[in-house]
Amino acid sequence: MQVKILRHDASKEYFFQEGCYINELSNHEADGDLSIARARVEPGVTTRLHRLNHSAERYCILSGTGRVEVEGLPKQIVTAGDVVLIPPGCYQRISNTGDEDLIFLALCTPCFQRGDYIELDETEIV
Repeated sequence: MQVKILRHDASKEYFFQEGCYINELSNHEADGDLSIARARVEPGVTTRLHRLNHSAERYCILSGTGRVEVEGLPKQIVTAGDVVLIPPGCYQRISNTGDEDLIFLALCTPCFQRGDYIELDETEIV
């Protein structure tokens, strides 16, 4: 890794198949140990049930209110300042239960790669 400042560019936000908007703040080979994305879930939206096979993920809630579902935990309400730890291979999804956008950082180790994202069907969870 080299010393560098990565400037936020709001125009880089895109809709991801998971059902939320993503802005990749840092995700490149030069810093392959960690990726950081800003996720935005609109009110009333629940992201798709999925897992990451190889990356551990952390949701760091910045604003809004949601209900997170992660394998091994009961569904729980999360708010600003909460951090959700998600080991590799665990199913997960989050719902925006509030009236404003739910915004969180998704931190993945190693870096998130699209091929690691596996969408699941309700019948695949135990």
